[in-house]
Order: sequence, then structure tokens, then C-alpha cells
Amino acid sequence: MTSSLVLASASPFRRALLENAGLTFDARAAEVDERALERPLEQSGASPADVALALAEAKARDVARHFPGAIVIGSDQTMSLGPRVYHKPRDMAEAADHLLSLSGKTHSLNSAIVLVHAGEVLWRHVSTAHMTVRPLSRDFVGRHLNRVGAKALASVGAYQLEGEGIQLFEKIEGDYFTILGLPMLPLLSKLRELGSIDA
Repeated sequence: MTSSLVLASASPFRRALLENAGLTFDARAAEVDERALERPLEQSGASPADVALALAEAKARDVARHFPGAIVIGSDQTMSLGPRVYHKPRDMAEAADHLLSLSGKTHSLNSAIVLVHAGEVLWRHVSTAHMTVRPLSRDFVGRHLNRVGAKALASVGAYQLEGEGIQLFEKIEGDYFTILGLPMLPLLSKLRELGSIDA
């Protein structure tokens, strides 16, 4: 199968990962109400990994309507600590609450990919990373957020591991690309298997 590739995302991080890997692709943001999709899933007891897969599929299917011949890459990431699923902080006070709730604990990042072609799901995958935050004081969190500024509001955990967010952690178990929100190694392997990229 040789088909063009489309990334169903407006994320500059995901786009950069594909560009850096040498892939040629189009990108289009999906028009999906994530919170409306998440609510019934969470109420039915779906795991955070299942929620990430459902959102990735919804995004891929939405964009695939505009690119009928392409393989569309849908992706999403959920972050969870026990039963709590986190969302992007709305403001700096909520970012501080996020970080303090993670202090001294291990949370999970669940990164899902779904490939859709001609209305059919070709492949589903989810990778999970486990992130242990060192004990944080409220004063340190305040100083940290003052330094990083609005960037803290751009990600679900209120941190960017590739920036100053690395200072929040004492242990990380998992793939770097999973943490960034797009498990690249399994994705590239599947695209090679499908004949969509050079093998």
C-alpha cells in the first residue's frame, strides 16, 4: 500500500517529530470535541489508555473524510494518576495545582496512535510511560512556573520534559517519544510494513 500520509493534528511537537524522521506528509487539525467524547468514556469506566485510543481514532476519522486516499495518523495522549485523568491547565493556578498533586508520586502518560485509510482502521497502538515526580514545595512550583510562563499551559501535566520540566522528575520509565505524545518507533515500523515509507 503506497498512500500519502496525513497527520490529524495541529501540534507543532508531533509535526516536528515526523519532519525530523524525514517523512513527507500533510497536516490538518481534527475538529473533534475531546471533552464531549471523553465524558461518557470516563463515566463507563474506560481506562485512560482506552480514552487515548478513542480520541486518536476520532481525530483520524474526522480528518480522513477530507483525504480519502491517504493514510491518516490520529494521535492523542492522556495523563493519569490513579483514577484521576488530567487535562491541560486552564490557568497558572491550575498548573500549580497539577504539579503539587503530582509531587512525590508516579503518574502515567498514555500515548495512542490510530491509522485510518478509506474509512477503515488499519492499526491501533498505545504506549505508556511512567513518570515519577520528585517531592516539590509550593515555593519551588511557584518559582518554576514563573520561569516557564505560559508554556506550562500547553501540556496536560503543566510541564515540558524537553525543557525545564526535566527538573521536576526523579525517575522516568518509558520511551521518550511516548512522553512527547507520538510513539515513533512502533509508528515507523507499521508504516514500513504498510509500504508507506521506505523500508
